[in-house]
Amino acid sequence: MVDDGGAGRGAVMTSAMLKAMSHPLRRRIMKVLAARDYARAADIAADLDVPANSVSFHLRSLADAGLVVEAPEQARDRRDRVWTAVKGGFDLGSPEHPVEDEALGGTLLAALAQEHAAMLRRVVAWAPEYTAGRSSGVHGTFARYMVHLTEAEFLALSERINRVIDEAREAHDVASADSRVWELDVLAADDII
Repeated sequence: MVDDGGAGRGAVMTSAMLKAMSHPLRRRIMKVLAARDYARAADIAADLDVPANSVSFHLRSLADAGLVVEAPEQARDRRDRVWTAVKGGFDLGSPEHPVEDEALGGTLLAALAQEHAAMLRRVVAWAPEYTAGRSSGVHGTFARYMVHLTEAEFLALSERINRVIDEAREAHDVASADSRVWELDVLAADDII
């Protein structure tokens, strides 16, 4: 599952979505939108230190793919373009709903795996500061659980995890000064693969 910052499991990603999310700058734009909820191209460009016209181009591509929409209620006037990520998660594919473009799906999955590995490296680099008592703030975690489950029980657990994350999003105080963006990668594998 690929979660763009929205709630729950969603539709299978279309080829347009796969193509849009395969571009690294577009994934970075999606992260900014997840962090800000709403943003203008200029705000995103400043956050990412890239030209605003490039961000505008990529926002239009993300919109064409159905991953972002304009949020006119957040605009200062009719000329102001404010964007937000479409709420909801998107499945890469499954036996019941195969991915439209296997090559694009593989490309996106490989890119997400690289980002996951980079996040894991950040946590591993920070962990000694925390475990040795030099840093009191929590900035990450790495946990592994070994659990005997049937496939149906595992799928039910995954759905519960999704609901808990959705509940946390809904309960979050957006005005909190302590608010930070947390990237959560839930990694699971059975003893067959």
